[in-house]
Amino acid sequence: MDDRPSVRARRSQGERSREAILAEAARLATVEGIDGLSIARLAQAVGMSKSGLFAHFGSKEQLQLATIENAQRIFDEHVLAPAEAARTAGERLRLLTDGYLRYVEGEFFPGGCFFASVLSEADTRPGPVRDRIVLFLDDWLGRLDSTIREAQAEGSIEADEDPADLTFELEAALYLANAQFVVSQSREVTERARRIIGRRLARA
Repeated sequence: MDDRPSVRARRSQGERSREAILAEAARLATVEGIDGLSIARLAQAVGMSKSGLFAHFGSKEQLQLATIENAQRIFDEHVLAPAEAARTAGERLRLLTDGYLRYVEGEFFPGGCFFASVLSEADTRPGPVRDRIVLFLDDWLGRLDSTIREAQAEGSIEADEDPADLTFELEAALYLANAQFVVSQSREVTERARRIIGRRLARA
C-alpha cells in the first residue's frame, strides 16, 4: 500500500468528494425520488462531469445503493446510537422514538426522513434498491418490536400488550409526524407526536 503524502492526500480528497456527492444525492432523492437519482442528474446538481461521477459509482444502481448506505449512516448516528446509552429497555424505547423525531426536526433532508420518502416509491419496483430500503424498514420495526419485548421482560411494559400492535402504533405516529413536518415545518407537529407517544407508552 502506498502511504506517500501525495497519495494519502488524493485519497482523502476523493473520500471528501464522495461524501459531498452522496450528501447531495440523498437530498435530491427525498425531493425527486430515488428512481430519479441518476448520474447525469447528480452531476448537474454538484457541478461535476458525468465521467467524473461515473468514476465514483459506475452505475445508477450503485449510486442509489451508496446513497441509501449514507442515509443509513446518518440515521444510525442520530437515532440509533443515542438510544444505546439507555439503562433499560423502556428508556431505550423512548429514546428511539424521540431520536426519530429529533432526526426529523434536524432537517437533514428537505423531504423529511430519507427512508419514509423513498419507501413509497420503491415498494413497487423490485430489485436491489427496493430490497435495501425494505431491509431498513424491517430492521427499524424489528428494533422497536424487540425493544418492546425486552421492556415487557423487565416489567416496564405490561405483558398483555401485543408488541406488533404497539410497534405499529408508534411507527404510525412517527410516520405521520414526519409527513406533516415536511409540509408545515412546525415543531408543533413533532411535539404532538411526542405527547401521543408518551401517553401511549404510559398506558402500556
